[in-house]
Amino acid sequence: MNKLTLLGVSACVAVAFSSCKSSESAYKKAYENAKKQELAETAQAVEETPVQEEVTPVVSTPVTTAPKVVESAPAGVREEKVTVVSGSDTLKDYNVVAGSFSVKANAESLKDFLDKEGYQATIAFNADIAMYRVIVATYHDRASAADARDAFKAKYPNRQDFQGAWLLYRIN
Repeated sequence: MNKLTLLGVSACVAVAFSSCKSSESAYKKAYENAKKQELAETAQAVEETPVQEEVTPVVSTPVTTAPKVVESAPAGVREEKVTVVSGSDTLKDYNVVAGSFSVKANAESLKDFLDKEGYQATIAFNADIAMYRVIVATYHDRASAADARDAFKAKYPNRQDFQGAWLLYRIN
């Protein structure tokens, strides 16, 4: 009987050691397979990613950037390089700006309102800071432009947005 017991114990020990080894091997194989699959998916994603042409991003400068002030002119005159987008084709040196917008549709809406009020509004674009300026009057001299700005503000005393009207000195 001792032989039979000894044979049974040795068989149990052999089974116990062989089962641990095979489960460790199974975990290792599963890990390696998962790693291979992950690498294959990454390689496939890189191949599927379309090649894009290099595009220069549009950079918008925040509105907080202070425009240059004309040194020869009194305070309150900003110097900017603008191009006409809609309205009158020509701008003179000094312009009365009723509103500034980063969205063209908003500038067009204000222009339409001012046209109905009897002004011949113009929209000018400052490419340096990506802003649309709605101009209500344009003059060759600063004094006439300042008078027009003051008259514009006086005509709309209850419109806080128009109370911020300012003079723009157009540079070429």
